[in-house]
This record gives sequence, C-alpha cells and structure tokens, in this order.
Amino acid sequence: MGGAVRHISSPRELTSLLSSTQYVVADFYADWCPPCKAIAPKYAELAERHAIPEYLAFVKVNVDKVPALAQEYGIAAMPSFIFFKDGKRVKVNGSLKIEGADWNKLKEAAEKMGGLAVKKRDEKEDGGGRRG
Repeated sequence: MGGAVRHISSPRELTSLLSSTQYVVADFYADWCPPCKAIAPKYAELAERHAIPEYLAFVKVNVDKVPALAQEYGIAAMPSFIFFKDGKRVKVNGSLKIEGADWNKLKEAAEKMGGLAVKKRDEKEDGGGRRG
C-alpha cells in the first residue's frame, strides 16, 4: 500500500481520477489557512497508510487555484474533506463532509475507506472482480 497525496489542478483532472479510482478522499484547503497547514502532514500519513492505486486515492484541492471545484462541492470552510465512491459523493460514518481540521473524524473516515478499498482489491485478486 501507500501513496502520495495527489494535487488536483483542474476539474477535468478530478473527473478523470474519479472515473479510474473506486474510492477518493478529497481535502479542500487554502494556502493561507492555518488549520489546513496543521492537518496536512497527518492527511499525508493517512494517504501513505491507506492509498491503493485504482482503489483508494487521497487528493488535495486548493480552493484558490481551482475555485470551480470548491463551488461545485459547496465548500465554505477550510479544510473540508469529502468522499467519493464510484465517482459519486458518499457519506462516510454518517457525514457527507468533514468541515475543519477534525483529526479523529478524518482518521476514522480514512480507515473505513481504507478497509473498503482493501476488501475490493482482495475480492478482485481472488477472482470476484465485481465492483460495487
């Protein structure tokens, strides 16, 4: 496992990733945001621990550089974390979005998505091959 956080530079780049990766965690942040800076290293640790190519990706979206995505997903506070499965926004642990640098909620959500991604990868490797 393990993977670096991917920085999204355009709506098209996120769309492409959502179509090629089953689960995605997206961190909407701003360079000027102190809580964003504080949680960034921990977010990177989660990516290193849980990312699996094609199954789970961790991305960062700078709201000042890609404002169209911030608007599309209704981002009003930074950082905000949203979750995708098969290209669609989903709730994780009952929430569509985590607003603020809530480490415990983010860690729980990343661990849940990491477990789902491992399960899907293992199903495919065992010959199941089904997505869903």
